[in-house]
Amino acid sequence: MSWYKPADAGFATRSKLANMGYAARLFFKLLLSIVPTFRRFGLVRDQIHFLGNYSMAIIAVSGLFVGFVFGLQGYYTLQRYGSSEALGLLVTLSLVRELGPVVTALLFAGRAGTSLTAEIGLMKAGEQISVMEMMAVDPIQRVLAPRFWAGVIAMPLLAAVFSAMGVIGGWAVGVVMIGVDSGSFWSQIQGGVDVWQDVGNGVIKSFVFGLTVTFIAVFQGFEAQATPEGVASATTRTVVMASLAVLGLDFILTAMMFTI
Repeated sequence: MSWYKPADAGFATRSKLANMGYAARLFFKLLLSIVPTFRRFGLVRDQIHFLGNYSMAIIAVSGLFVGFVFGLQGYYTLQRYGSSEALGLLVTLSLVRELGPVVTALLFAGRAGTSLTAEIGLMKAGEQISVMEMMAVDPIQRVLAPRFWAGVIAMPLLAAVFSAMGVIGGWAVGVVMIGVDSGSFWSQIQGGVDVWQDVGNGVIKSFVFGLTVTFIAVFQGFEAQATPEGVASATTRTVVMASLAVLGLDFILTAMMFTI
């Protein structure tokens, strides 16, 4: 085993731990930057428009088609047990509890997260970050913080749009196409969905996912190598790491919410 070098393994481990420590420090700096960032709300507003409005189309269309599929699958499953009137409740609970926040976060990572990483990485490759530092402008406050908080704000709003479009899609398939009673569809939703237990849990999940996905995106862009290959690699890492983090956090949050 002449190829094995303990020094290389130790160096790699130390580098990973140092990178994790730097990421933790950057995360807390971004959290503490909320007051000065919102004093210049114009920067945050522009990023909300960039991240949220430009992601609206894919989120809304995806939610509608997910609702279509759930309407069909849910109806034929519930029909076996004579409970087709509960189709609205099934579709809504599945969306607001799980699919809405999770699928929105995955789409947000693929659309907005990669855009953030590429934008910040290109700013670093073009030495704009270095110029800011030379001019005594903190790039964390000027570049990262507005994008970070804009993503945190946009994510729950996009998740709400996804869930709403999914319910509309389930209604279109169940009521308009199949013929489920419209009154039963909406009354089951009104009587079975709890605002705090169901919708509230979904909002908490979408907020946590927004924090996670946006931070991974800005961190990968800020730490990308200042080369085209480095930016491309950072963009790929954003999608992979954000997707895995969302799925892992979804399990943890679901276990906490339904066991406490």
